[in-house]
Amino acid sequence: MKLPLPFIQLPLLFDAATLAAEVNAIEESSWRPHPQGFPGNSMLPLVAIDGDPDNESYAGTMRATEYLRRCPYLSQAFASIGATVGRSRLMRLAGQAEVKRHADQGYYWAERVRVHVPIVTQPTVRFECGGETINMAPGECWIFDTWRQHCVVNDATQSRVHLVLDTVGGAGFWDLVGQGRPHDGPRAGWTPRQLAPVAGQVAEFACETVNVPTVMSPWELNSHFALLFADVEPHPNLQRLRALTQRFTRAWQGLWFHYGDAPAGRDEFRRLLANYIAEARPLAEPIRLKNELNWYGAMQVMIGRSAVQAGTKDAIRQRDPGDYA
Repeated sequence: MKLPLPFIQLPLLFDAATLAAEVNAIEESSWRPHPQGFPGNSMLPLVAIDGDPDNESYAGTMRATEYLRRCPYLSQAFASIGATVGRSRLMRLAGQAEVKRHADQGYYWAERVRVHVPIVTQPTVRFECGGETINMAPGECWIFDTWRQHCVVNDATQSRVHLVLDTVGGAGFWDLVGQGRPHDGPRAGWTPRQLAPVAGQVAEFACETVNVPTVMSPWELNSHFALLFADVEPHPNLQRLRALTQRFTRAWQGLWFHYGDAPAGRDEFRRLLANYIAEARPLAEPIRLKNELNWYGAMQVMIGRSAVQAGTKDAIRQRDPGDYA
């Protein structure tokens, strides 16, 4: 999600030693390689489709995995942020490893915030985003702007382990964000609330059950295009691309009010989308975004691949392009 700042520290502080003890109690064989094979990166699923740690999809009903159910304080950390939770993991970055510089552009990332709680880390671990660099200390709680270019470098010998929680938020969560501290803001007078562990209490929290549209509503469609056009670099093709896009979104709205997301309209939505993509491509391919992404590529992964689904259970079990910072 695009945020007003590269980093915001939320007013929560966790007992990192208790979290680390729970994590260390999980057998090493439960950790998985990075889904895209990035060297030195590994993960352990905490919230996944139907609680299945082997399911890497982001479309479906999310539930706690067996690993999270075995970690009471970790579940309390999830519950404390007041949010509806999506796919979430423990992310481990080996010593002398990195997460390479990138920006997140998939449909999954348009509305989701990534929450980081460092569990095991060192002062030399560097998290860079939008030209700013910070070290997240053990037990702190941070969010960052995934729309900006970002990377992580662990130049120590010890592994870095973070709780990485993805969420669209919720009323309580956005209240916390409003009480948050910019990464470069003063600490004087700002004190995070300490969340003490409650022994043996496995906390309940809301999880996603709806996360991918069968047919994207015109309001969601316009929201994604607004982001793409708000962050675009100047280009001679922009005026024609904007006009083409407006015709497309108006036609989409007309179909929506006739069919909604009913199966009867799917073929018409698909034809309209395919025609737009074909016409937009020669105009959009030379256009860049301020976060260094290509406009056409970002539009394809945010809208082109998600605006209308095939309507079968298998078709909506999507995987995102991947960000494992």
